[in-house]
Amino acid sequence: MNAHRLYTPAVLAAATRLASFTLDSRFSIRGEARSPSCGSRVELGLLLGEGGKIAEVGIAAHACAVGQAGAAVFAESAAGRDAQDIAAANAAMEEWVRRDGPQPDWPGLDLIAPARAYPGRHGAMLLAWNAAANALRPMVREG
Repeated sequence: MNAHRLYTPAVLAAATRLASFTLDSRFSIRGEARSPSCGSRVELGLLLGEGGKIAEVGIAAHACAVGQAGAAVFAESAAGRDAQDIAAANAAMEEWVRRDGPQPDWPGLDLIAPARAYPGRHGAMLLAWNAAANALRPMVREG
């Protein structure tokens, strides 16, 4: 595989969509994640609405195009999900990316799926889900 397959025009375009999810002081619920393999990092903010469901997402990404595209995929479909949903999605993403599990039911993942072939990009793929899970961890009900 080569970088041309990894950094497709669609991945690069998705990375630019993060501009629609500005992180600012309105976001009181915050989480961060960093990829130890590449140093990419994401800071994420959430506004919760009725029933503790995500109403709005803000992201500041200091990541490669794969990490930025993954963050955009996360942000575009996070609304309406609660802490339990995010914890389950984060676990499913870890299983998919790191242990070759089934692709989670999250819209847009086909976009970053080719990065699974690059272990050095696994951490970048997971940044937004990890940051959101970190932000919402205090709200997850013990099962």
